[in-house]
Amino acid sequence: MDFEKLENNLEYNFKDKNLLKKALTHKSYANEYKIESNEKLEFLGDSILSVVTSIYIYHNYSNKSEGKMSKVRASVVCGKNLSEIALKNNFDEFLFLGKSEKNVNNNILEDSVEAVIAAMYLDGGMEPVQNFIMKNLKEEIDIAMESNENSDYKTRLQEILQKNGQAEILYEIIKESGPDHDKHFVAQVSVNGEVLAQGEGRSKKEAQMQAAKRALEKI
Repeated sequence: MDFEKLENNLEYNFKDKNLLKKALTHKSYANEYKIESNEKLEFLGDSILSVVTSIYIYHNYSNKSEGKMSKVRASVVCGKNLSEIALKNNFDEFLFLGKSEKNVNNNILEDSVEAVIAAMYLDGGMEPVQNFIMKNLKEEIDIAMESNENSDYKTRLQEILQKNGQAEILYEIIKESGPDHDKHFVAQVSVNGEVLAQGEGRSKKEAQMQAAKRALEKI
């Protein structure tokens, strides 16, 4: 199999192509052909992923508590995000699956990302691994940390506005721009039809929270 497309997505060329193949070999295929699967690499990759994300969080958010750091890391290094990374980088086109495994499910995709991370580490050291992980998860970490820090803005705004009675609070996305991998959103918050503030962010949730934050600053 020609791995050129996948290596371009990884931004790394393997010296040992067999190591990359092993990382993409599901146990169903390994059992059929009596070869080693990617399970051991998956074990190693899981730990490397945790270390790299922990180092980034520690150096960039050292003012946060250990609890917040752990919560953000857990929310980012999850199956959903890893399977999305696999699809974004076309891992599904290169997986070796046995005849018994008819569909590529999220667990297979998640495991393949961890295994490829380990293979990259064994083949080229930590630098290409850090580059790949940060390319795919840095934005998710920053958004998760921002969301965790500002999660009460909307609640606080609602409490203030409804203190003297019921108020209709509405959040709307009024602008969306950028390609799928780099979206930008503008949200506005209004009460009883009157616009209070606007906010911007890389996700709808972040834009709404920024709008709530600015509304709180005004009132």
